[in-house]
Amino acid sequence: MTDETDLRATAAEFDRSTAAEAEKAAEDERKQVLSQFPLEEWPTLPLSRYALGQDARSGSDPAYCWLMEYGAPRLGSIKGGSSRKHIMFRYRSGEWWLAAPLRGMEPQEAWEELRGQFVRAFEAVAAGDVEAVDDLELLRSGQALVTKSLATYFPEHFLPIYAGEHLRRFVGLLGGSSQPDAPAWRNNRRLLELVRAKPEFDGWSGQEVMHFLYEKFDPRPQQRTIWKIAPGERGRLWDECHDGGVIRVGWDELGDLGQYQSDTELKQALDAHWPRGSGGSLRVARRLLDFRDLEPGDRIVANRGMEEVLATGTVSGSYRFEADHSEYQHVVPVAWDVSHAGKLSKPQHGWRSTFAKVPPTLFARITVGLTESGTESAEPFTDGPVTLPEDVAGVLEALERKGQVILHGPPGTGKTRLALGAALVLAGRADALNSTPDRRAAAQAEMLRDGRIHMVTFHPSYGYEDFVEGFKPDLSATGPGLTLALTDGVFHSLCAQATARPDETFLLIIDEINRGDLPRIFGELVTLLELDKRGLPLALSVSRRTFSVPSNVRIIGTMNTADRSISHLDAAVRRRFAFLPVGPDPDAVSGTVGPLELAEFFESLNTRIARHLDADHQIGHAYLLRDGEPIATEDDLAAAFHHEVIPLLEDYCLGRADLLHHILGGLVDADTGRPALMSPQDLAAALATEFTSGTPGPDA
Repeated sequence: MTDETDLRATAAEFDRSTAAEAEKAAEDERKQVLSQFPLEEWPTLPLSRYALGQDARSGSDPAYCWLMEYGAPRLGSIKGGSSRKHIMFRYRSGEWWLAAPLRGMEPQEAWEELRGQFVRAFEAVAAGDVEAVDDLELLRSGQALVTKSLATYFPEHFLPIYAGEHLRRFVGLLGGSSQPDAPAWRNNRRLLELVRAKPEFDGWSGQEVMHFLYEKFDPRPQQRTIWKIAPGERGRLWDECHDGGVIRVGWDELGDLGQYQSDTELKQALDAHWPRGSGGSLRVARRLLDFRDLEPGDRIVANRGMEEVLATGTVSGSYRFEADHSEYQHVVPVAWDVSHAGKLSKPQHGWRSTFAKVPPTLFARITVGLTESGTESAEPFTDGPVTLPEDVAGVLEALERKGQVILHGPPGTGKTRLALGAALVLAGRADALNSTPDRRAAAQAEMLRDGRIHMVTFHPSYGYEDFVEGFKPDLSATGPGLTLALTDGVFHSLCAQATARPDETFLLIIDEINRGDLPRIFGELVTLLELDKRGLPLALSVSRRTFSVPSNVRIIGTMNTADRSISHLDAAVRRRFAFLPVGPDPDAVSGTVGPLELAEFFESLNTRIARHLDADHQIGHAYLLRDGEPIATEDDLAAAFHHEVIPLLEDYCLGRADLLHHILGGLVDADTGRPALMSPQDLAAALATEFTSGTPGPDA
């Protein structure tokens, strides 16, 4: 809970006038919903007017679910994530997805059941019996949509906040308690009660409360992805985008992106319009959905080519599809800042395509580090508050909830780097996360010397005596013969330090945790890892000394799934760890080598590996990085492909030439079953031919 005095002071300082314009726009959106879907028409509302997958194109009346997700953002956002929030929807193939309580029903029968529960919910709230909504079990399958619907039709009874986790956080912030299994609308009502009970919110509207809570206590990830988005080929649409306060992208043939329920469905549409024969269209599909789901406050960069920044921008509204515009019909409103225009110190090879992720360090240099001459400063900007990358924040949240976490994924995906990143935050060095590689490495080395963060690598001969305690040769003994002494293992020593300093967090990073015999290494301490058993005394099996695991100890393990899958871990060990996947990141290798689009090749190769082997045997992006940057020369590409990727794939395929041929196609010699040898220049062209066919609509 936030201190009552702090909350009162923060509320007093909040400029309520900043929500006035948004409140008027929200009321206009509410009137639109009530006009197109009046309450009295709900008992006979046809399925075609409700469900996604009907026709959401501009110029036609949108379906109710489309309007609530994409057409009424100022009423409170439920945009993004799974379409399952709508309880039922229609795929473009014509098939229907139904929530579990509706499975086995025909679509019309399912709709009549769902519609009936919506109507009963509306009637209950209108009669003042809000609690009756809790009894409508089907509506729990789409809590965000249902809560937004109730808030739209009955704004006096609900706040425009719908995400269950956000509501629980805000309830706790205002000093209340919420039940984890309570539906979102109940926690919404609980939050409203708390707001009305606090004098500092007297006279505030729901919109003002919502804007205040998200502006001052935003529970969303601290650092969202920053995107580079090209305004047409070579920036040809820049003047139009700047003057109109928008960013536009192509792929108009796809129609409104709001009609697609998943990246797979959008990929199928891309393949239908631009046959490719590779997995690269999945990456384009994901980027288009990222574009669709941009939220107000997100930051973007507009570019021309690989070296010129046209402006930075702040997203100011929600995605829309302008079917009546001549071209580039996918639009997101943006407030542009041209003061950041200028030339970069070196080309960004990943900027050849329409979309690219912008690392926080680069964005800081663009927005703050430009010199008077308009060129990028070589020194990264490090002042100001540090926002945590989403993956690091996810690890820290899992540690807080579970106490220990295993980062698992294919080789080369950055699991150890992520573990060390979380460790830097725990050590108070979050500033090093977005620093230069040298500065980050120095901060990590200093952190490991400090004593609160320990790192160890498991291997087949690693045992209980190394981890907890055991008798080992006493090197200080001077007498004849071998002298054994009881020696504390690394975890025993860490726990002793943590017990002596209870106000500080201690962390053990176990690299390659699955290479050790975990039941033997942890022994009886497996029981004490659970947070509710921290501090319990236990007699160690070797020395019979009393031992306990203090509450301020955390463990991060890394696990290479190509060696051993999660399912093969000991069940008792598995139950006590949270597991976070760390997968290949095509955006990390955005760039070109000759004619080869590196990220598209990388994703296409992994698509084939997953199809013919499994997802655990994909290759990580680290194989295509040099000094933290995507490889950029034919020689580096040839070295990585022949000396690292090929041996790994040959090992995976266990000598089966047919399996290797399925993955590498024409790059395998048909006579020998071995990868064909060719010059570095020819290899780049051969990989481009085999794995890529040109990304539709590159707009650098």
